[in-house]
Amino acid sequence: MLPPRTPRSPDLPVPLTRRQLLQGIAALSGTALFSSSVLSGCASGLTSAASTSASTAFPQVTSNPQPTPNGPIAQASLTVNPSAAGMIADAFAGLSYEKSSLTETLFTASNAALIGLFKLLGPGILRIGGNSVDVNIWTPNGKGQTAGQIAPSDVAALAGFLKLTGWQCIYAVNLGGAATGATTPALAAAEAAYAAQQLGPALLGIEIGNECDNYGAGYFADSNWSLAQFEALWGQFRSAIVAQTPGIPITGPASAGNESTWTVPFGKAVTRSEISLLTQHYYRGNGQSANATAANLVSPDTTLPGLLATLNAGAQSTGIPYRMAECNSYYNGGMPGVSNSYASALWVIDFLFNCAQGGSAGVNLHGGGDYTGYTPIADNNGVVVGPRPEYYGVLLFTLAGTGTLYQTQLSAGGLNVTAYAVKTPSGGLNLIVVNKDTTQALELTSLLPQAANSATLIAMTQLTPGSTAPSLTATNGLAIQGAAIASNGSFTPSAAYNLPTTGSQISCYVPALSAALIQIT
Repeated sequence: MLPPRTPRSPDLPVPLTRRQLLQGIAALSGTALFSSSVLSGCASGLTSAASTSASTAFPQVTSNPQPTPNGPIAQASLTVNPSAAGMIADAFAGLSYEKSSLTETLFTASNAALIGLFKLLGPGILRIGGNSVDVNIWTPNGKGQTAGQIAPSDVAALAGFLKLTGWQCIYAVNLGGAATGATTPALAAAEAAYAAQQLGPALLGIEIGNECDNYGAGYFADSNWSLAQFEALWGQFRSAIVAQTPGIPITGPASAGNESTWTVPFGKAVTRSEISLLTQHYYRGNGQSANATAANLVSPDTTLPGLLATLNAGAQSTGIPYRMAECNSYYNGGMPGVSNSYASALWVIDFLFNCAQGGSAGVNLHGGGDYTGYTPIADNNGVVVGPRPEYYGVLLFTLAGTGTLYQTQLSAGGLNVTAYAVKTPSGGLNLIVVNKDTTQALELTSLLPQAANSATLIAMTQLTPGSTAPSLTATNGLAIQGAAIASNGSFTPSAAYNLPTTGSQISCYVPALSAALIQIT
């Protein structure tokens, strides 16, 4: 059972759309720092990776130099190499919610606050899944908003929400319930058919079951549960679904882990003829472990690169793209004061970039509710409470755009710093630098593969009221270019800083515990 949720936040004004934000800033400044351009590239000091697509803008002024940070400043250098290091697909950054959320008033066309927060991130993919998939039953005659039941009105409400956000959806149906007869292939086929009819082009795929590699410890505990048994059962459900709705896209297997012994072999067994997307889950660690600390969260992840390499190799051999369709910091709900802290905002930028560089077609960050663990957006019984720190990191990532990643080499004296480069289709270049050192600011000199006519910078920072320095464990006080994000997605950042340029070289500061997004033209 989760802790009780907090009361709802007061109503806020309707947020500006991304287009209105762009138009308003353009009217003020005549130019915009960011556009909806496709971006490319990535690089890092400790890791390398990628970036997403979205478009918002920040006002520019003719003279707005970046202030010098307080405290010690270390010299650092970044070299951008115009060699491809990966790709960021459209709608790369997505969110994941429990299937049980459909029985609340969360995903509805009237939830303007949640719609505003989704739209601020730009185009994305919402996954409806989680452990509650296998305990919620399709009830064709249900009244809706009933725990344990998914009714037609619940799916129709989701369709209305998706239409207003412009997002697509991976929609999961119950498979684990087949162990007791609670669900059947025919019941799953009926639900999938209704979801396809309601969601239309917003349906990216039907996922059958959730974390099937764990069924042997639960639903099918009395049997010798194996991949072969799962494939046989999955095949029965898939056959019924496509027989009723020909051409419907199917994704899977939604493995909790076991990428080399479950996910990739599954993809090879079912082939491209039966599945359009491989789905894998990943969490940094156990939220109940003593290692689930803020410092550990922002340290290099030594497990992730190998996992991504295995999935990427499997995707290439089968011709089926893969997506990290359920992820977050620490499982078992996260670690309070870590998963909901500023550390998660810095971590998620690296995580998203690493996944893109590792060949992933995208990432869905799991969440929902208002407990003290992980969720990018907190909600209380269907009412938005507000964006959590992790949301800020996702937004900064999406502002970097989509496209091809460039390689980088970062020299920062052993400090915990990462950097990524993204080439724009207009010929510009975007950089993201994440400084996770708790005390040292950087004076960064970047050597580019092209001349820099102009360069601007925005920063993601944290400072709790009354404090004199940022904190990894803080749960509030976040801002992007001085602006907090309201509970309804309203966001009014200050003018971007203008940076000095000399030929193909630029200079800037990256304060301690901050992330900087730099656009170069």
